Amino acid sequence: MKLFYPRLLFSLLLASLLATPAINAQSKRKLPNIIYIYADDLGYGELGCYGQQKIKTPNLDRMAAEGMRFTQHYAGAPVCAPSRCMLMTGMHSGHSAIRGNFELGGFPDSSERGQMPLPHNSITVAELLKQKGYATALVGKWGMGMANTEGSPLNQGFDYFYGYLDQKQAHNFYPSHLWENDHWDTLPQPWINIHSRIDPATATDADFEKFKGKVYAPERMTQKALAFLDRSRQQPFFLYLAYTLPHLALQAPDEWVQRYIGQFNEQPYYGQQGYSPVKYPQSTYAAMISFLDHQVGLIRQKIRELGLDENTLICFSSDNGATFTGGVDIQGFNSVAGLRGLKMDVYEGGIRVPFIARWPGHIKAGSTSHLVSAQYDMLATLADLTGSPAPPSDGISLLPELLGKPGQQEHSFLYFEYPEKGGQLAIRMGKWKGVKTNLRKQPQGTWELYDLEKDRNETTNLAAQYPEVLQQLDAILQREHQPTPVKAWQLPIGQQ
Repeated sequence: MKLFYPRLLFSLLLASLLATPAINAQSKRKLPNIIYIYADDLGYGELGCYGQQKIKTPNLDRMAAEGMRFTQHYAGAPVCAPSRCMLMTGMHSGHSAIRGNFELGGFPDSSERGQMPLPHNSITVAELLKQKGYATALVGKWGMGMANTEGSPLNQGFDYFYGYLDQKQAHNFYPSHLWENDHWDTLPQPWINIHSRIDPATATDADFEKFKGKVYAPERMTQKALAFLDRSRQQPFFLYLAYTLPHLALQAPDEWVQRYIGQFNEQPYYGQQGYSPVKYPQSTYAAMISFLDHQVGLIRQKIRELGLDENTLICFSSDNGATFTGGVDIQGFNSVAGLRGLKMDVYEGGIRVPFIARWPGHIKAGSTSHLVSAQYDMLATLADLTGSPAPPSDGISLLPELLGKPGQQEHSFLYFEYPEKGGQLAIRMGKWKGVKTNLRKQPQGTWELYDLEKDRNETTNLAAQYPEVLQQLDAILQREHQPTPVKAWQLPIGQQ
């Protein structure tokens, strides 16, 4: 079993290293600002720079043209909370403290309790950078603990938080409130039951209008993010900007929806598959992605206005693949670019995600990386970037690849376990991808095996032809899986 240093041991190591002349000299150099922008349920093929034909994303396309676009980058999990945990802590899902969406409470304001908190002894990217003098902020969705719990962002290295603490509340883009630090921020609109249906036989425009409000949460988030950049300009800063777009429900400002109406053969969605009804579902979904793209443009504009463009690394990715319900036309948009699977699947469409990085003068403009990488590499990458002692993690530093320098380490494997939707496993090992599904009912289930170099869409199972590869997958599985005390996340892996 792989063991990791506890927080106390890492803190002692950090203090020791920072006391050495070499580290002190390194810390005096000008540290880059870091902005990590996280989309929510954005599919691999939903940006123009990844092949999207129907949805306009000019700002992200420009960011890719001015930076590096990764083609084989993976989220840590195929759903929200575990991906966010793995991004923050550098652990894959065999070691991660959070491995699924463990919901607490309910949807109404009166029962808001969030998700299982991130344990206090976790070491996050924000804590790592805070040790180097960074101002740290999270704006957007957290999903790993409510205010005044050990999982609160303020207890996990962030100086400032604004947004949704509970990801169930984030299903509504016109919420009655958001959170600022540990305080409820009331917005001028009532609570909406976002999972209501309306009767197709009697539905009127007024019925659809009930699911709109005055303050669109992503717009408010951008305002708070821009304010953080303004007040942090005199020191290095880390902004984790976790937008809830384009996660359901389908809600977008009318002016953005109008830009797409008439381009699709669409019918109203009445809420029959969950989430709120909407008159123009395809136009609204496209509008949500274009609105997200516009927010990225506003952030980049602010960085230029502050004169910080040359010293700011901006990254963009998504927490998992595209969704599968709630009125979204994933096929029509080719949202996962032909990949197999969607959100909640460990097939490529559920976990392969866009990743764009831009840093003028450091990352080559218009470059493309085919390096197999994962979001749990970010902790090691940012430690390397800032000269910080890196805590033990499952990641590798991507800095040589980003800077176009020799010496880039490669993963011998990527590991994914997902306890929901029947229990699933996946291992990426070079060109090979092993998958197991339905583990709760079939703990002795056999591997599916795909050659991703020849079969990126996972159509042809080659398991019977390569028993030696399956043996390697079994060895990785037995070595990398650590038991979890959370019963809901336990898988019968020990029975393999």
